[in-house]
Amino acid sequence: MPRPPLSFRPIVPEDREFLQRLYASTRAEELALTDWDETQKQAFLAQQFAAQHHHYQRYYTGASFDLVLLDNEPIGRLYVARWQDEIRVVDIALLPEYRSRGIGGGLLRDLLKEAAAANRRLTIHVERYNPALRLYRRLGFEPVGETGVYLLLAARPDQ
Repeated sequence: MPRPPLSFRPIVPEDREFLQRLYASTRAEELALTDWDETQKQAFLAQQFAAQHHHYQRYYTGASFDLVLLDNEPIGRLYVARWQDEIRVVDIALLPEYRSRGIGGGLLRDLLKEAAAANRRLTIHVERYNPALRLYRRLGFEPVGETGVYLLLAARPDQ
């Protein structure tokens, strides 16, 4: 399936509302299982987004924090740390209406090509039950470690 032409730009403070909405979309199924009212869900999402955003900014200094754009409209985010021995996908997320359309796979294939050209492995942390795990395995990622509920997956450039 051909991938639509995408562009990227670094996130700016004015993107916070979009980024919070995107984050909330990644937690929708999980929160649907709770008996919380909408106010509780929104408070939880705001707190969790702020904590995640702070963590990424603090522990991935120098990473690229980009919005994924389609026709100059944000449809997702792609955060990538490029280290000496590996390229780490810090986070990749798309709005629900853009999932399962080959966009995420295309972004990951581009990063796999970049990793191969730099002779580095490509890594990503993923929750054990994340549906995207199937995509990662199809692209050649294999578990190389674990931290709590997260698996560390890696794909070697020679794959």
